[in-house]
Amino acid sequence: MKIDRDKLIRCALDAQKNSYAPYSNFNVAAAVLCSSGKIYTGVNVENASYPVSVCAERNAIVHAAAEGERQIIAIAIVGGANAVNTDYCPPCGVCRQVMREFANPNKLLVIMAKSPTDYVEKTLEELLPMSFGPDHLK
Repeated sequence: MKIDRDKLIRCALDAQKNSYAPYSNFNVAAAVLCSSGKIYTGVNVENASYPVSVCAERNAIVHAAAEGERQIIAIAIVGGANAVNTDYCPPCGVCRQVMREFANPNKLLVIMAKSPTDYVEKTLEELLPMSFGPDHLK
């Protein structure tokens, strides 16, 4: 499947305005491309009880899973203080593990973007080497 990086990054950038980050003011959004060709977005949602907060990447993946998707092909992530993306925003360890549940780590493309033209990309395998996943339980 051809990945339209520009479109995927723009979906994440568009969603970023919906981030709920009143405590950190660090607004994150993600857009997930699934094997069906559909794109699902998610944003970080903070909570006064900090451990209850949820990352944008997990929200996007859970959104896709709730619609019946089971295979993600690529994810674009944007994030920055007050929604100003001055650096690349890598996914946390928990989000990397959730990505692993729904993707082949050698093939999943993780795009960390400041803008549609300024981004870096890695495979999940590069970000989460020697990962444990569903295939280990078969």
